[in-house]
Amino acid sequence: MLQPYTPILLLLLFVIANAALIIGASTLLSNRRPTAVKEAPYESGMPVIGDARERFSVKFYLVAMLFIVFDIETVFLLPWAVAFAQLKSLGGVLLIEMATFVAILGVGYVYIWKRGALQWD
Repeated sequence: MLQPYTPILLLLLFVIANAALIIGASTLLSNRRPTAVKEAPYESGMPVIGDARERFSVKFYLVAMLFIVFDIETVFLLPWAVAFAQLKSLGGVLLIEMATFVAILGVGYVYIWKRGALQWD
């Protein structure tokens, strides 16, 4: 009953054993002498300025929302175009559905435009 799964189970057992062995060996064989310099965060050779928990500007989220709006539009328009070309009998229904979808995306686009996310400062 379990014979077809034996290679997978053996591989899983090997991976788990190998991971445990590597982590255990690195813990046992390493020289750990923590200092203040070693424990300090390092970011591209630049000293840390400010707090890591700063609040982002609202504009950042608006640009992210703009990306999502256009990404969703692209992801759904291309397969829809293929389906529209293949399903001639449902052309009217598919066209109405896509017009509704584009109208909803248009509302998101107008919202972002009115909020000023397209203004580059």
